[in-house]
Amino acid sequence: MSGTSMSCPHISGLAALLKAAHPDWSPSAIKSALMTTAYTVDNANSPLRDAADYSLSTPWAHGAGHVDPHKALSPGLVYDATPDDYVSFLCSLDYTDDAVQLIARRPNATCSSSRRFRDPGQLNYPSFSVVFGGGKKNSRVVRYTRELTNVGPAGSAYVAEIEAPPTVVATVKPSKLVFGNVGDKLRYTVTFVSKKDVDYSLTSGFGSITWKNAQHQVRSPVSFSWTLRL
Repeated sequence: MSGTSMSCPHISGLAALLKAAHPDWSPSAIKSALMTTAYTVDNANSPLRDAADYSLSTPWAHGAGHVDPHKALSPGLVYDATPDDYVSFLCSLDYTDDAVQLIARRPNATCSSSRRFRDPGQLNYPSFSVVFGGGKKNSRVVRYTRELTNVGPAGSAYVAEIEAPPTVVATVKPSKLVFGNVGDKLRYTVTFVSKKDVDYSLTSGFGSITWKNAQHQVRSPVSFSWTLRL
């Protein structure tokens, strides 16, 4: 019922298609293209529903959404990451050196010699998981920086569009990105602030950050969780 048995070969085939069209793209760029161009409505333009009980689906069930192969061939922007970034990600999750070496297939990889992310969410990934109240400071503020690579035309400009639940204030700086050339990389920082006295029964919520222009919508899903009353 989860659909993984069929989604795995579909996504693998589409990844091969994208690699054939863009031989210089990394696995992370291909994954980004598939995720940021996915759609979250059905063919009647209604929100996706969970096949298990026909309830409204959320990113915890459908992830970034259903893939759109045509749009993924020309995503406009991608979130890229290197194998070293993933080693740092694994280290930030407190994996042992043996586990990191096994997963990364790098016999000499160690967390002591790798740049450990302060927070696993620092990985340059095409989605965001925001946890309020976590960590030592029980913070109402979560801030992440991402880097986008232009794989569209030179001179492309994008503006940010934010969706967030009413319990969260989200801001993006800068709110406009202009890429002079193909392959240019630009960074932005998104700040999420949980409002005070959030109803503790509302332990989760969802939103998105989309970079838009006339040709492309580069959408990243966002999940919000509250671990205690703030």
